[in-house]
Amino acid sequence: METQLLLILLLSCIIIIVVFLLLRRFLQQNKENIQTVLLFQQQVDSLKQEISQNLNNVISLVLNQLNNVRDQLQVNAGQVGSRLDTAAKVIQDVQNKLGELSKATQEIKELGQSVSSLEEMLKAPKLRGGLGELLLENMLKQVLPLNAYDIQYTFKNGQTVDAVIHTPGGMIPIDSKFPLENFRKMLDAKNESDKKIAYRLFKTDVKKHIETIANKYILPEEGTLDFALMYIPAENVYYETIIKDETNNDDESSISNYASKRRVIPVSPNSFYAHLKIIAIGLKGLQIEKSARVIFQNIEQLGIELHKFENLFEILGTHLTNAKNNYDKADKQLTGLVEKFKSVQHVQDGKTEKQLNNHS
Repeated sequence: METQLLLILLLSCIIIIVVFLLLRRFLQQNKENIQTVLLFQQQVDSLKQEISQNLNNVISLVLNQLNNVRDQLQVNAGQVGSRLDTAAKVIQDVQNKLGELSKATQEIKELGQSVSSLEEMLKAPKLRGGLGELLLENMLKQVLPLNAYDIQYTFKNGQTVDAVIHTPGGMIPIDSKFPLENFRKMLDAKNESDKKIAYRLFKTDVKKHIETIANKYILPEEGTLDFALMYIPAENVYYETIIKDETNNDDESSISNYASKRRVIPVSPNSFYAHLKIIAIGLKGLQIEKSARVIFQNIEQLGIELHKFENLFEILGTHLTNAKNNYDKADKQLTGLVEKFKSVQHVQDGKTEKQLNNHS
């Protein structure tokens, strides 16, 4: 729009200059013709006025356009500013999220280090056994009442088992010290040959442990049942030890068959929980049966007492009946005596009155 304005202004100047030159030339050629000059001057004035008006219109139009452009630029600037503010907020949110992500990453890294440290600690058999005992104790606490089990129970022969569950038929011994050294080697094996060697060693360790449990803790002479539970504290270890072993081997050579022959039952956390729930239900049923027996004994005693009271009540009724009969007899006798007394009294009163009359 500014270019158009400049062109119009330039064109107007050129026209004025041309008119001025023509007028000057005309005046030089014909100075005597003043009227013609005046007429021409009027036309020039009219032309100047028209040009001035057109120029004013153009200027007004340009100014309006400039104002519109300025307003539009202000609106656009406001929108751009708003969008910049929104973008700044988004960037700030992203930065905050990145900060939180960085913090979470650091926490995960620290947790990983803690897990690695815990894993290194659990490589020691005693610490790993202690963890197994802790898991075993927690599960017993969750399912059974406190008087239904004992932790670190010592038999008369001096052997100490991790836990026993008390049932009416006897104690159920539970061992949680499961061998994992060769199982870890099997998982870390680089090739199939090393894995098979480690698995054979692991299988041998498990069978030795089963033998130890059977010899040390199944003691019916000390009040145990004729079987024991071997608690395997990890589902993946239980799977490799029992489920997968049964799939890959015949029944005779499988660990589960070996354990069954020695009356040792392997249990994982999940299956052990199921065993405990069954035992808990059985104990609750026995408690209900015991309570019902006490109730029946009380009912029987109540029947005896009721029979005694019935006899006493019958005796009391007999006594009351006899007392009533005696009362009726006494009442009749009393009535007769009263009547006789009244008769005698009446006769006596008559004689007395007669004597009084005679004396008068």
